[in-house]
Amino acid sequence: MVSNTKDKDSVLLKIIDIIDANYPNAIIEKSLTFDQLTLTLEVSELKNIIRFLKDDPRCNFHCFIDLCGVDFPERSSRFEVVYHLLSLINNIRIRLKVNITDNLSVPSIIDIYPAANWFEREAFDLYGITFSDHPDLRRMLTDYNFEGHPLRKDFPLSGFTEVRYDDQEKRVVHQPVQLNQEFRDFDFESPWEGLDDSSSDELPVDTNQTKEE
Repeated sequence: MVSNTKDKDSVLLKIIDIIDANYPNAIIEKSLTFDQLTLTLEVSELKNIIRFLKDDPRCNFHCFIDLCGVDFPERSSRFEVVYHLLSLINNIRIRLKVNITDNLSVPSIIDIYPAANWFEREAFDLYGITFSDHPDLRRMLTDYNFEGHPLRKDFPLSGFTEVRYDDQEKRVVHQPVQLNQEFRDFDFESPWEGLDDSSSDELPVDTNQTKEE
C-alpha cells in the first residue's frame, strides 16, 4: 500500500502514462493536486477508461465511491458528470469528469460498478442527465409526476407544480404554482427602510403642551 504523498503522486503519474499509451485520445485535461488525480475525458472513451482502471492490475480501482452531476448553464457543454474511484490496494483516489450538452447521454457504468445504479438515477432525477443502456432510469427522489429537474440552475425556486392534500376531494392534488419565482435574485425593500432617515432625527413636539404654555 502506498502511504506517503511522494509515492502516491508517482503512482498516479504512472497511471496517466498507462492511459495515454492505451487510449491516446481519451484525456482532454489532467491535474494532480492533494494526492488526487483529476482527468477530464472524452465521453466516447469514458467506459473504456473506467473498465481499464478497475481491471488493470497496475490500477486496481475496485471501489466506486460517487457519481454526481454539475450544471454550468453558461457553458456550451452544460453538464459535467463526475466520478470518484478508490484503489484500496494502492491507497489512491481518482476523479473522472465528462462534459455533455443537454441533449447527449452518458454511457451507464452499472455493468462495471453495479453500485452506480442509484447514483445514475439520482443524476437523472435532479439534473435530467440521461445514461444510455441503464436498465431502470426513472426518478427516485422526486414524485412520479414531478415536472422538471430541481438542481438545474434555471429551475424556479417555487417549482412548476404544487402538490397538496385537498380536504374536500379527500386526495392529493397537483396544480400549477400560482406565484412562480422564476429567478433567484430577490429585490425586496427592507421593512426597516426609512428608520435611519436624517429628517426624522429631531424629537417630536407635544402640540398640546405648546398650546397650554
